[in-house]
Amino acid sequence: MKFINQIEPVFDEKEKNAVMAYLNSGGWITEFNKTRELEAMMASYTGSKFCSIVANGTDALIAALLAAEVKSGDEVIVPDYTFVATPNAAELLGAKAVFVDVDRKNFCMDFECMKKAITAKTKAIMLVSINARYPNNIMEFVELCKEKGIILIEDAAQSLGSKVGNKQIGTFGNMGTYSFSSPKIITSGQGGAIVTDNEELFEKIKMIRNFGRVNPNPYSDRYLVKGWNFKFTDIQAVIAMEQLKKLDARVARRKDMGKLYYRLLGELKWLELPETNFNNSALCAFDILCEKRDQLQEFLRQNRIGTRSFYPALHSEPAYNYTGNFPVTEYISKRGLWLPSSNNLINEEISYVCEKIFEFGKTR
Repeated sequence: MKFINQIEPVFDEKEKNAVMAYLNSGGWITEFNKTRELEAMMASYTGSKFCSIVANGTDALIAALLAAEVKSGDEVIVPDYTFVATPNAAELLGAKAVFVDVDRKNFCMDFECMKKAITAKTKAIMLVSINARYPNNIMEFVELCKEKGIILIEDAAQSLGSKVGNKQIGTFGNMGTYSFSSPKIITSGQGGAIVTDNEELFEKIKMIRNFGRVNPNPYSDRYLVKGWNFKFTDIQAVIAMEQLKKLDARVARRKDMGKLYYRLLGELKWLELPETNFNNSALCAFDILCEKRDQLQEFLRQNRIGTRSFYPALHSEPAYNYTGNFPVTEYISKRGLWLPSSNNLINEEISYVCEKIFEFGKTR
């Protein structure tokens, strides 16, 4: 059997033909009309009034924080269990990332821990819907932020296509961000999106992402704010649009894949399958918790199966080295493993992965 990667991007003739058609049309590759078309498609898909496409998911977070006027001396509350881009976006602007522990049921920010972390300096809360899961009390986050005048930014990088009821994850806060990097359910290699229903925030984002220009015309050199070059490219946009057309089918397939993994692995007592509502969530990666995570990972690698360990507890990483009490994050970070999760994974490969996991359990 070929090596089964933990994740890989999936393209077909639709993307190839779209790129060739764009190049043959004389497009300049840089951002122009195709990026605007993608923004309209993303706004429509998520049910948002506005969408701004940027160079990557990290830029989306930074632009959202800048639109929220986060600056040096402010505090931004983030989960301890997330990809490092979440706190980096705040700290690279001079703000302080305030880590809080996560909920054992969904691995998302713990509401009570978050409430205790709020101070007079809290400017924003970054609620990460990690691996397309979400807090069951998500409206409590929304209501508390409204009550206290705190900006709620949803880091939904891993959640495009997943919902809470009929509402897209990423559309509950003042702003929501998504990522189109290679491990995501759709990809253009890199790319990010910011959605919002707030026109004032959207107008700020449009300037921030283009050096602070008042006019989006690249040759209009009038600057109302300080900004960066967060712009996308049209050649990526034509790829992303073809990928977006496949999103509903990929969401349905991811849900079926998750159900199969859970059915095949559900009887194993020595590993834990995190609680998942497959009616709502199309997991970015299929995950398990295991006491012998590192040994299992090596065993699967020897059997031509790729995996990835969970993110570390960020507060203890050398880049941050913050003190605090984060028992849930520390527990799952040491035990979590992402199994093969690519869009092109077939049922036979999932069965093979599960067979090898069973085999590991019998030999240990």
